Amino acid sequence: MAVCEAVCTAGYVAHAQMQQPSNSSSITQFLLLVFVDTRELQLLHFWLFLGIYLAALLGNGLIITAVACDHRLHTPMYFFLLNLSLLDLGSIFTTVPKAMGNSLWDTRAISYTGCAAQVFLFAFFITAEFSLLTIMAYDRYVAICQPLRYGTLLGSRACVHMAAAAWGSGFLNAVLHTANTLTIPLCQGNALRQFFCEISQILKLSCSDSYLGEVGLLVTNFVLALGCFFFILFSYVQIFIAVLRIPSEQGWHKVFSTCLPHLAVVSLYVSTGMFAYLKPPSMSSPPLNLVVAVLYSVVPPAVNPLIYSMRNQELKDALRKLIQSVHLQQQ
Repeated sequence: MAVCEAVCTAGYVAHAQMQQPSNSSSITQFLLLVFVDTRELQLLHFWLFLGIYLAALLGNGLIITAVACDHRLHTPMYFFLLNLSLLDLGSIFTTVPKAMGNSLWDTRAISYTGCAAQVFLFAFFITAEFSLLTIMAYDRYVAICQPLRYGTLLGSRACVHMAAAAWGSGFLNAVLHTANTLTIPLCQGNALRQFFCEISQILKLSCSDSYLGEVGLLVTNFVLALGCFFFILFSYVQIFIAVLRIPSEQGWHKVFSTCLPHLAVVSLYVSTGMFAYLKPPSMSSPPLNLVVAVLYSVVPPAVNPLIYSMRNQELKDALRKLIQSVHLQQQ
C-alpha cells in the first residue's frame, strides 16, 4: 500500500511538472495536491469537511428561514444577518464540495473553468461578506450610540442600498481578481498545494513579473480591509463607552454578547487572510497553508450561525417557534 501511494504521488507530481506551458491558456486543468500522500488523510479530510459543511448548511439555512418567516425579525439587524447567511452558504459551497469529492474519489484534477469559477466566486463571497460585516458594525453603532436617529439612518431603503453595495463590491473585486489571476503566464506546472484554487497558490506558478498587478490588487484589498477593520474597532470602542454608562447589567450583557462575537469573526478574517497572503516564504508549508485556508474560508461560515444565534434570544425564540410549527404539521 505504501509503495502504491508513493508511486501515485510521484505520478501526480511528475504530471504536474511535465506541464510547463508558456501561458495559462495552455493549461486545461489544475491538480489539487494538498492530500496526495496518504489515503487515511484524504478520508479524514472528507469526514471533517462533511461535518463542517452540514453544520454550515443547517445553521445558515435555519437563520435564513427564521428571519424570512418571522415578521418580528424584519429589522435591519436581521436583514443584514440574513444576507450574511446567504454569503456564508455561497462561500462554503464554492470550495468544500469539490474538495470532498476529490478526497472521497481519490482524484486531484479540477478543470481550468472550474478553477476560474472558484477564484471568481470565492473572491466575490469573501469581499461581500467582509463589507457586510462592516455594515453590521455600523448598524450596531447607530442602534446603541444614536438610537434616536436609527430609523432615519437605517430605514428599509437605506438597508437595501447598503446590502446591494456589499454584494456589488464583491462582484467588482471578483471580476478584477479573476481577470488578473487567470491572464498571468504560468510555467511552473499546474499543481496547487491547496484544497481549492487559492489565488496565492496560482501566483506561485507564474514565470514572470506579470503577477505584480495581482499582487498590487491584493495589497490594495488588504489596505481597504484594514480600513474597514479599524472602522469596526472605532465603532465598537464608541459602543463600549456608551455601554459603560448604562446602569443595567442586563443591557451590558446584551450588547457585549452581540458585539464581541462579531468582532471575533472580523478579527479571524483579517488575521488569517493577511497571514495567508502576506507571510514570508520561509514560513510557507503545505500543512500551515492548509490550516490557515481552513480558518478563513471554511470555519467562519460554519461558526457564524452559532455565534449570532446562541446569545440572541429573539432569534432563538423564532427558531423554536419554527421547529414547533414544523413538528405540528408533521403530526
